[in-house]
Amino acid sequence: MKNDLPREASASGLENLSLPLEVRVHGRGGQGGVTCAKLIASLYTQMGLHVQTFGDYGSERSGAPIQAFTRVDRQPISNRNKVYQPDHLIVLDEALMGPQVLSGTAAGALLLLNTRSRLDAFAGQFEDYRFGAIDATAIAREHGIGSSSVVIINTTILGAYARLLGVPLNALEKAYASLGLSGDLAAAEHAYDQVQIRDPRPDAAGATPRGATTWQPVLPPVLPLTEHHTDLPATLKTGTWSTQAPRYREHAAPCNQACPAGNDIRGFIQALKNEGADAAARVLLRTQALPSVCGRVCPAPCMQGCNREAFDGAVNIRSLERWIADHSDVALERQSTGTPRHFAVIGGGPAGLSASYQLARRGHAVTLYEAGRGLGGVLRNGIPAYRLPPDVLQRDVDRITGLGVETRLNARLDREALARLPDDVDALLLCTGLGPALNLGVDGENLPGVEQGLDFLDRAKQGQVTLQGRVVVVGGGNTAIDCARTALRCGASSVKLVYRRSREEMPAIAEEIDAAEFEGVRLVLQRQPVAFSGNGSISAVVLAEVEPGAPDASGRRRPVVTSRTSTLDCDTVLLALGQGAMADVLPDDWQIRNGRIWHGDAALPVWLAGDCANGDGTVTHAIGNGRRTALAALGCLDSGSDGTVTADAGAGENPVAPGQIRFSHFDVAPPHRDKESPPSVRRNSFDECNHGLAGPEEAERCFSCGQCTHCDTCLIYCPEGVIARAGDGYRIDADYCKGCGMCVAECPRSAMEMHEKNKQEVMSCL
Repeated sequence: MKNDLPREASASGLENLSLPLEVRVHGRGGQGGVTCAKLIASLYTQMGLHVQTFGDYGSERSGAPIQAFTRVDRQPISNRNKVYQPDHLIVLDEALMGPQVLSGTAAGALLLLNTRSRLDAFAGQFEDYRFGAIDATAIAREHGIGSSSVVIINTTILGAYARLLGVPLNALEKAYASLGLSGDLAAAEHAYDQVQIRDPRPDAAGATPRGATTWQPVLPPVLPLTEHHTDLPATLKTGTWSTQAPRYREHAAPCNQACPAGNDIRGFIQALKNEGADAAARVLLRTQALPSVCGRVCPAPCMQGCNREAFDGAVNIRSLERWIADHSDVALERQSTGTPRHFAVIGGGPAGLSASYQLARRGHAVTLYEAGRGLGGVLRNGIPAYRLPPDVLQRDVDRITGLGVETRLNARLDREALARLPDDVDALLLCTGLGPALNLGVDGENLPGVEQGLDFLDRAKQGQVTLQGRVVVVGGGNTAIDCARTALRCGASSVKLVYRRSREEMPAIAEEIDAAEFEGVRLVLQRQPVAFSGNGSISAVVLAEVEPGAPDASGRRRPVVTSRTSTLDCDTVLLALGQGAMADVLPDDWQIRNGRIWHGDAALPVWLAGDCANGDGTVTHAIGNGRRTALAALGCLDSGSDGTVTADAGAGENPVAPGQIRFSHFDVAPPHRDKESPPSVRRNSFDECNHGLAGPEEAERCFSCGQCTHCDTCLIYCPEGVIARAGDGYRIDADYCKGCGMCVAECPRSAMEMHEKNKQEVMSCL
């Protein structure tokens, strides 16, 4: 390696040149390659030599490979051909390196490469050349030449070229001054100092370098016009023009990302559309233990995230899930396992059922303990039959127990029994739900006629409730709405629901709020009960006006209770204020850490799942957490992982946004609505009042965000015609794809992307 030339010398550098001299520059449109050749010519004119310089025009679009040429001699130059056997070769883009670039070069030729790699990275390569490596792009960017996106490197790399020639720096200074480029001289000097140089191996003289040829163009004979009847194949592989290329890539769908249960919503809807209900059920049942249930009671955050909402209305995903569950007869088979385990699951609610389902489906023994009279938890005891008929719940439960889950009902375990249980099984999952219902803590709360909403709903499901008069429900969640609608069906003459925030801030499912108002429930908003009054039993609620204050931890504005009050007469009050933390049922020496039970410094094979682990409070969240916890416990036993419950794969990926969907490719088609019973029928019956969709046609509205549906849009819009169908997808001919990105821009559902081509991809097009 030689880098010892003085920065100033009296010699012009001519003594090191063998004339005539031919220089070829390879670059891409936009890098300044043609200007680089002109700068080289200017450098030699400062030495008193004759020069000729020109570019190979015709493919000079940005990013396309270009060539430029310079000839140098002591005599006037009359040769007008391109340079086919260069003495000096300058390559502005390392990705272009290949046989075509090196063609015609002889041993001992000068090769200067713009590269981020250091010289030692090219050991065993280009050994027959006087080789120089310089990161001209980084230097030019450092000196602010060009823009942040398009860096011009021609004036920078010329400094490295002068160093390779052995030309003193003062000659470069004169050339830059004559061209008015003195402002770029600092970058050239930087490259002059930084270029790394390696001389050719001693035996290279007279040899033909590896990978090089002495190629000369041989033109075909000119045919008469009458003979031009054959469409000749294209020989110019325009794939080398691009620095980027399109590719098909699946992106996360917003519905999938929003689903707390972790369902492949896009997958089951596409399966329903293309293959029918049974195929859709097979996709859905991989993650969903209770599709009939969730198709009725899920709050459907997936629909809130649906990109079609910004177009003509969200896809009715919840009702499609229900339609699949109601119209398929699929049960995934129990798998076999080489290492069968025995799990105990405490609690037969949504989390416990989901965990049991996933473990049993994988071939493991599960014993499910439930303190109540039947499996389901809040699904059986709390959600009214007009929303979730008992036979619908039982259908999902039977699918789970049909996998071999052993159930023990009316089995409430005390602390001692719970402490012994881990000794009898491989792992224990606690799915006991939330704790006791919350109270307001105000005067008169213990008056007869004031009841917890969950207790009321449980009694109503057993047919033990008859109401008269005026009912006030306190709360704004799903339990409050269930209490209000159930109270109407139990005979209440009027039902008013009191909530301390606005209607928009109510956590209940929006459709359930609409249904309650449709049936006659009146909302009393931004009011807070501050006392109950009555002589022997409840007769009135004292309500204080509430004003919105500063945002709380949830982001909602904190309710501020004022001193302005009014009285609301009533005969019954139902409290639906939520539930506290898990009841104190654990042995005294058990501690909870990150969703797992510890005994001192030792982690026990005991996990918490569902509401008792995270308090999310919805059926869907409990189902998802039960599944993930079961798999975490299984992974800890089988592979020795730490047993941490993690999010589903891809959960952190940014989903496709509405702005990435080409709405213009889709026809406007409003959502299909569920069929509903009229209010006159609803108020007198606990029969199911929402009858779901009439058919599966709603699946046709799914955009399939981020997933190719083989719609042929990319094929149609490709201006070069280089996309073709291949098997169950498409093939892009990289030899001729110019990387224009039209296919990516026109993809209706963001199932493609552009990526930077690496050197191997470019070489494959040469």
